Amino acid sequence: MTTSADGPPEGVTPPRGHPAITRDDVTGVVLAGGQGRRMGGVDKGLVPFRGAPMAAHAIARLAPQVGAIVVNANQNADAYAALGHRVVPDAVGGFAGPLAGLHAGLSAASTPLVVTVPCDSPFLPADLVARLAAALEAAGADIAVARTFDQPHPVFALVRASVRPHLEAFLAGGGRKIDAWYATLATVEVPFDDEADAFRNINTRDELAAADGS
Repeated sequence: MTTSADGPPEGVTPPRGHPAITRDDVTGVVLAGGQGRRMGGVDKGLVPFRGAPMAAHAIARLAPQVGAIVVNANQNADAYAALGHRVVPDAVGGFAGPLAGLHAGLSAASTPLVVTVPCDSPFLPADLVARLAAALEAAGADIAVARTFDQPHPVFALVRASVRPHLEAFLAGGGRKIDAWYATLATVEVPFDDEADAFRNINTRDELAAADGS
């Protein structure tokens, strides 16, 4: 079930009995577990962008918003570890996609919430977690997903750690599609129409060159 927040949820009072979410309640999971097919098979998170690996930019934007960060990567673990955070691979084999990365992050986290971001999004919003958290609590949802206009961004999501057994069952049953899994849970979409450019990701060499020159 998916609902929509009615605008940027700034200053929302959490429901009674639910204390406000703080950054220490949230582990950031940087999803770098893909194969980078559209980038020519290169590990996207390690591609240089403005003087640093692309994943380093995502980490720098996310770090002030969370209490801890883990990087989900299935190759080049030492290179990712050099960015200063714990690296966790998928427990599900075969480069199974972002849900496998979320599962790895949930398994590694000790916080009640995790937020996922892709490694190829170096412009992610500085208020991503705050806005997702406010909407999550206001809706009493399991998952809050960023949306710009009519386009949801399912890999930018704040997820309650309590959904981990549900996700494990979905993956064990062969499920891989992130939107299909979200549809089975209470999900709220959170508008970021005012920050649409922040969700640009970089999948190809042409997109990399365009972003580097912007």
